[in-house]
Amino acid sequence: MGILNPPKSAAATGLLHGALDGNDEDEDGKAADESIGADLNSGDLPNNSKNTKRKSRNKKKKKKKKAPSEQQTNPPRVALDNLFRNKQYPKAEIVEYVSYSDKPRRTTAVESRSLSIGDSSDDEFLNDYRKAAEIHRQVRHYVQTIAKPGISLSQLAQEIEDGVRALTDHQGLETGDALKAGMAFPTGLCLNNVAAHWTPNPGAKEVFLQYDDVLKIDFGVHVNGRIVDSAFTLASNPVYENLLAAAKAATNTGLKEAGIDARMDHISGAIQEVMESYEVELKQQTIPVKAVRNITGHNILRYKIHGDKQVPFVKTQTDQRMEEGDVFAIETFGTTGKAYMRDDVGVYGYGRNEHASAAGLHPVSAKSLLKMIDENFGTLVFSRRYLERIGAKSYHLGMKSLVSNDIVNCYTPLVDIPGSYVAQFEHVSLVYDLERADIADDLFCADRAAPG
Repeated sequence: MGILNPPKSAAATGLLHGALDGNDEDEDGKAADESIGADLNSGDLPNNSKNTKRKSRNKKKKKKKKAPSEQQTNPPRVALDNLFRNKQYPKAEIVEYVSYSDKPRRTTAVESRSLSIGDSSDDEFLNDYRKAAEIHRQVRHYVQTIAKPGISLSQLAQEIEDGVRALTDHQGLETGDALKAGMAFPTGLCLNNVAAHWTPNPGAKEVFLQYDDVLKIDFGVHVNGRIVDSAFTLASNPVYENLLAAAKAATNTGLKEAGIDARMDHISGAIQEVMESYEVELKQQTIPVKAVRNITGHNILRYKIHGDKQVPFVKTQTDQRMEEGDVFAIETFGTTGKAYMRDDVGVYGYGRNEHASAAGLHPVSAKSLLKMIDENFGTLVFSRRYLERIGAKSYHLGMKSLVSNDIVNCYTPLVDIPGSYVAQFEHVSLVYDLERADIADDLFCADRAAPG
């Protein structure tokens, strides 16, 4: 664990979510929106070329029997397996990692063969990630078209969650179904100085997106516990362009520097250098963009959004390194404020402490609530809305007991000083066989040269 870590590692590093030139996020979202409803380029989808039409003119009977072409809807609600019937989901970009040895390294024949990652014995592992990434991409593209001034944050969260559950084909209403696939953690919708850990709660006052808001959208998709966690920032007012550009460039720098044996102290220093090379002009004042000091990127474990490795955004003395097989959420937060986040009032979500014993737990309501949590979420973080969606009622006393006994962790919003603005970008990378494969390559780095 690095020096500049948050005082509450579980609360501040486990969930925070969240170098190449090109288009910005809005342009990427527009392009994606234009493609929604069109056939996805899957190998087993019907070919609608003119030649096919000519060949089928005299085969009307067969044409009638032919299954209709599956298309994604707007909003996206068609299960991904109906679009990719052979379950061969889009492959991510594979990037040869940077060597950190004093001597140049060559790629051996064995290593070269491993560059076709999808053909290895880890097919199921990688396919789960590819499926989660494609679901995230489709939902995210749609969300970018509706995240405009005037929309309520509860509606935005609902659209994200409905899309993820529809595309995974797991509504999560039956016991244990949410553990098969679905939302990996509560949808984060953080405005302005709120950096992370804010989500709409049942019964709370409605919040509407405004023209001058800086909105960070952070959501995760899991398939069989393999979590894709990515985030991006939107702002309608162009005055914030440099703030967003700083966080995006810093995140891309972290992605470029990632690889087997990559040192966290080296990556953190590179991220900080890029982030703090930017400045933004607000209210006729030039303000330097600062890298947030007490939030970090992190590795991801199965069914656990936060592992024990961290990728800071400021130069940090640590002996941690990336290792083969690691899955990392490479993210950065840039701010116009103090760059040190503090806990705010409210509840973002809850997460089961798998190492805590429930022996002697009272009251009865706490026991029944814990059973519901274990059966439906396991170690996945969940919100009050998720609990109430599966039928939890009058659970507040039981939850208070679980939290006070450290059986369940409670996560609160993390904020910078009032009047400041925070931007976030996040991407998921897999460190694999002497290369860095970006599992979620086309998620939020619209300026990366990658297939759409």
